[in-house]
Amino acid sequence: MSDVTTIKARHGKAARMKTGQRLKLVNPSGFQVVDCWAFCDPNTDEFMSMEHTRLKILNAFTRKGDVLVSNLYTPMITLENDSSAGWHDTQCAACSPALYHEFDMDSATHRACSTNLIESMDELGLKIPEQPCPWNLFQHTFIDGKGKMTFPMPGGTEGCHVTLKAECDLIIAFSCCPWDHPEWPVNGPGGQINDCEFAIN
Repeated sequence: MSDVTTIKARHGKAARMKTGQRLKLVNPSGFQVVDCWAFCDPNTDEFMSMEHTRLKILNAFTRKGDVLVSNLYTPMITLENDSSAGWHDTQCAACSPALYHEFDMDSATHRACSTNLIESMDELGLKIPEQPCPWNLFQHTFIDGKGKMTFPMPGGTEGCHVTLKAECDLIIAFSCCPWDHPEWPVNGPGGQINDCEFAIN
C-alpha cells in the first residue's frame, strides 16, 4: 500500500492510478465534501463526466457498485465500497472565484475547488483542457418533486470512507471543498473545513 496522502483543508491533491488499483479516501470529520475529478492518462481530453455517468447509471446520485464513465463512455472509476451516508452529488459545478463573487464573498482571496484542480494537476506537470463538473463525494444535494435543489449538511460519521477502483490508467484529483457560506452548509456546521486523506494500492 502506498503512503497516506493528506488533502489539506481548502486545498487539492492529484495522483496517478493504474488500471486495477484501488484508492481509499477517508473523511476523518465525516462532514467534509471532497470534489473529485479523473482524467485519462495520458489523454486528458477524455475525463470522467457526470452528465454521461447519470445517463449510464440512470440516477442523479452514485451508489456502491456504480461505474462512473468518461465523456466517451469509457469506464473510469467503480465505487467499490462506501461507509458514508451514501449521497455523492453529481449535479453541482466546482466552487470558483466567480461563484464567490455571486455570493458577495471575497473572490480575490477565497480558495476554490476550481483553482485547486488546476494547482494539483500543475504539481504533476499537467494542464487540463477544460473544467469538468466534479463528482462531489460526501455532498448531499436533494431535488424535490418540483425540481428545487437543497443542500443539507452531510450525514457521514467520523472516519467514513469510499474505495474507488481505477478501470483505466488515469489521473485522479481531489479538493477539500472550501465552501463556507452559511446559506449552504455543505461542509457541516460552522463553516469548518477539514483535511481528508487517501492511499492507493
